[in-house]
Amino acid sequence: MSSALWPYVTPGIPDHLFERLPGIPLSQREIRLLLLAQMRLLVDSVVWDIGAGTGTIPVEAGLLCPQGKIVAIERDEEVASLIRRNCDRFGVENVEILEGSAPDCLQQLKAAPDRICIEGGRAIKTILQAAWQRLKPQGRIVATATNFETLYAISESLAEVQARNVEVVQSAINRLETRGNHQVFAAVDPIYILSGEKLE
Repeated sequence: MSSALWPYVTPGIPDHLFERLPGIPLSQREIRLLLLAQMRLLVDSVVWDIGAGTGTIPVEAGLLCPQGKIVAIERDEEVASLIRRNCDRFGVENVEILEGSAPDCLQQLKAAPDRICIEGGRAIKTILQAAWQRLKPQGRIVATATNFETLYAISESLAEVQARNVEVVQSAINRLETRGNHQVFAAVDPIYILSGEKLE
């Protein structure tokens, strides 16, 4: 699947092409590439993106999995509308938006996922454990952390659910920016990306 706005088969849509709302997080392009790589998507993957924010992951995953189904889970009505608008911008039609708070709203979903992406959440351990129960065998879960407390909580949860082939990556990315008359490299906020597999 391709889009008139992004006609390429590779992921990595520039951030400025997405509609944004003040204060709503956006997974920056380089971080998104790392997340998508860790998810190891298939053409027909069923993906849950919990805490979908601006909708960058659902859009990219929707383009990469034309025969799949992407569920963007977001608790805020205004943000859910933003996700829909971004899907429409890129002509992505295989994204379902579920407005609700995880983990409670996960019970409404009938199709079990083979890929789960968790982007934040106040009750990260509860969310991860509830999502893991629904994850198909041989499925993968990917979660992000921006601080040590969340990193520890996710790591502990992956151990508790007996995830296999666990990987942890910390990003260290700099972008060339123009500031005044000079070009400088500006750091993108580092993020931890944790992933694991359900092998039973």
